[in-house]
Amino acid sequence: MDRGRWGCVLDGDADRRIIAMRARELGRTPIVVGDQVGVVGDLSGKPDSLARIVRVAERRTVLRRTADDTDPFERIVVANAEQLFIVVALADPPPRTGFVERAMVAAYAGGLEPILVLTKRDLHAESEFAAAFAGLDLKIVYAGIDDPMEPVLEILRDRLTALIGHSGVGKSTMVNRLVPDAYRAVGEVSGVGKGKHTSTQSVALPLPEGGWVIDTPGVRSFGLAHITPDDVIASFTDLADAIEDCPRGCTHLGPPADPECALDQLPGTERRVEAIRQLLTALISNEAW
Repeated sequence: MDRGRWGCVLDGDADRRIIAMRARELGRTPIVVGDQVGVVGDLSGKPDSLARIVRVAERRTVLRRTADDTDPFERIVVANAEQLFIVVALADPPPRTGFVERAMVAAYAGGLEPILVLTKRDLHAESEFAAAFAGLDLKIVYAGIDDPMEPVLEILRDRLTALIGHSGVGKSTMVNRLVPDAYRAVGEVSGVGKGKHTSTQSVALPLPEGGWVIDTPGVRSFGLAHITPDDVIASFTDLADAIEDCPRGCTHLGPPADPECALDQLPGTERRVEAIRQLLTALISNEAW
């Protein structure tokens, strides 16, 4: 998007791209990267041509966030993505489990599959950071400057994938390797745990072998005011039915907070439940990350 105008790709003709603006009849209907829209007008794609967006289709998935955990206003980051690449550097800036857990919560609640992407392994090859998420069936890939891109491309092929991460984690560097003509701006980390916002807006980029990636600006906050513990549990089909037997107001954290939580009555799921409670703790903690 640029000054109220959106770049669109015509369905069935990825090589034909048009510029469109919101039609007046849509009012303040939000349009975000990944939306499927109906357009009318000049669809030639010629210079200075302009179409109109007259309809926004129902979204299959939605990645949302709030400014913080007290903000009631939801911001839609990406629509219709199938996967969420949570990009984290193993060093410079140092990784935070809280950010990954919160991003996973948002992905599960929005219908996306979260995938942890670790960069800068050349700076900290022996990191045990990934071990913190054992038990969550979380797919983990490496995409540092010295890592081959083939395993990453295989996951991305023919799918729509959103990328999120703090500034300075190497997200734009990775995008430039995946999409050679993307030319995403790359900057240096400006301090401990702080990076420059080198990408200033979200953009969808086609992959050479099929599929799309949506690169987003570096995030500094990821509020989850719009998500409840039940929303998280509902994303795990093997546990979702059990919480119907929980007492009213149960936060599913187990004793001593919730001594009658039904999750503790499921045989053979102790490790799985413990891992998911990590996510629930991150959801309610509102700790800085």
